[in-house]
Amino acid sequence: MASIDEEIRLDEEENRRELAFIRNQLPSTIKKFYSDKDILYMMDLIVDYYYTSGILESEDDVDVDLEVIADFVCKRAKEEGFSSSFNPEEVFFIVQADWDFQEQNL
Repeated sequence: MASIDEEIRLDEEENRRELAFIRNQLPSTIKKFYSDKDILYMMDLIVDYYYTSGILESEDDVDVDLEVIADFVCKRAKEEGFSSSFNPEEVFFIVQADWDFQEQNL
């Protein structure tokens, strides 16, 4: 079993790989508007959505609506005072890239 320090290090490495993947997938017109900090924050909110929506506990096939997740990310970012300028239509591309990364790494 890995130590807590080792698990943290592995999580950080995974986040760096995912961030690089997302950056690579984004259209250049969108990429320039979002910092790494913004994208990492969105990645956390996407995970939060999966946990709070019940998707992960469902035993049935679930249709995941990426637009709903993008809206959730924008709403939470505004509520938490992180950013009120996230655009759901742009954030959708980040959510889609996150989804693609997860699909490739199952």
